[in-house]
Amino acid sequence: MRILLIEDDTHLGDALKRYLEKKGYSCNWIEDDRDVFLILNSEAFDIVVLDLILKFTSGEDILKKIKERYGLPVIVLTAKSEIKDKEVCFNLGADDYITKPFNPKELILRINSVCRRYYGKAIIKVRDVEIDLEKKTVKKNGLLIDLTNKDWQLLELLVRNRGKLVSNNTILNYVWPYADRDENSIRAYIKRLRKILGGELIKNVKGRGYTFLE
Repeated sequence: MRILLIEDDTHLGDALKRYLEKKGYSCNWIEDDRDVFLILNSEAFDIVVLDLILKFTSGEDILKKIKERYGLPVIVLTAKSEIKDKEVCFNLGADDYITKPFNPKELILRINSVCRRYYGKAIIKVRDVEIDLEKKTVKKNGLLIDLTNKDWQLLELLVRNRGKLVSNNTILNYVWPYADRDENSIRAYIKRLRKILGGELIKNVKGRGYTFLE
């Protein structure tokens, strides 16, 4: 799961990024809120964790634009604790609201809960394959399958969007956001996943991208 963390507190942002990555999540932390939409336009994320009190833009404005432009789930993480602040954010489309101080374990619980609501159930069963999005495990005929990190990231992206076309650009930005890769890389990993899971589960839409069997 790829998380975009928007937090201008240097110590908190760094600590949260390290904690989330230690727990197996991919986290892109933005300290300068002026970069938010540059990042969102160039990379793919599953969920946004957003502070409201930022240096250059109000968190409420960023929340509104993220929901309107990208439709991503957003968890507000803020020191604003009054009911009127929560009301504004929920009316703007916030999917959850956590007040500071907080336990980072609670943040993970809320991230998983929001993503379950947003993307569907955590355990996906398709034919003889079982994919657990929370535990990050894959079984075929009941046997656990070893996947590389990149294998898993690609599979997770396709499964979370099962039945929908996932474009080649989205895959490249999600799985290899900082690497110079092209569609040949995608084809190589798709070929590997098909060999492991069964070729009929992942469909190629020529020149556009891939879909995972719904």
